Amino acid sequence: MSQVPATGRENGEWDHAEMEFQDRNILCVDCNEEFVWTAGEQVFFHDKGLKNEPKRCKPCKQAKNERLSAIAAAQAAGVRQRIEVSVSCAQCGQQTTVPFYPSQGRPVFCRSCFLASRGAAENQES
Repeated sequence: MSQVPATGRENGEWDHAEMEFQDRNILCVDCNEEFVWTAGEQVFFHDKGLKNEPKRCKPCKQAKNERLSAIAAAQAAGVRQRIEVSVSCAQCGQQTTVPFYPSQGRPVFCRSCFLASRGAAENQES
C-alpha cells in the first residue's frame, strides 16, 4: 500500500499551487483594468503546456470571443464585409478611400477624377 502525501494528489504528484504558483494581478489590454490570474488558473495553464499568460479579463475575453463568433457566422452565411482602403489619387494626389484592395501597377483615382476620365472615355467613343 503506497502512501500519498497529505498535500499531494492521488497519483503522487505534488499540488502545483502550493509549491510554486501564487495569485497575480495582470492589466487587461482591452479595458486597462487589473484582474487576478489565480494560482488555480496558472496550474491549468501549466498542465496544458500553455506558455503565455492571459491578456484579457474574463468579460473582455468573452466579448472578444463573441465578436469572433459573429464574424465567423457572417462568413459562413456568405455575408461580405465592406472594406475601405485609404489611397492617394493617381491623378490629383488627393487622399481617398476605395472599396477594394488596389492591384500593383494599376492607377487608383478619387471619385472626381474617375468620373472625369470615364466621361472623357465616353466622349471619345461617340
